[in-house]
Amino acid sequence: MKTLFSVFFLAVTLTVSAQYKKPVIAQIKTPQAQCAECKERIEKFMKSEEGVVKIVVDIRKKITTVTFVPDRTNIENVKTAIANLGFDADDVMAEPEQYKRLPLCCKREADGGGPPKKQ
Repeated sequence: MKTLFSVFFLAVTLTVSAQYKKPVIAQIKTPQAQCAECKERIEKFMKSEEGVVKIVVDIRKKITTVTFVPDRTNIENVKTAIANLGFDADDVMAEPEQYKRLPLCCKREADGGGPPKKQ
């Protein structure tokens, strides 16, 4: 009986693990992510995004590293979600209405944004 249970458990474990896809790690250029407020906005918003497991915004390098489950989302959906928040994400431009709502420090340098100037 114990052997039968062990074989059954092993079969179920192999079946479940064969269906699981490993999370994918991708880096996205987010040139507007230049202050702590930008970092917080992106990380907070993306935590609730379907399929996103982990997100880290590096404001010095202006790169966002995203870990996501490929069964539940893809890189284009992640970029679109960041753009819908008002930030440029690689080749996907920010959604204009959301971009207007960003604080000045989170806007493009061409629009007067950028990190706070040191005095």
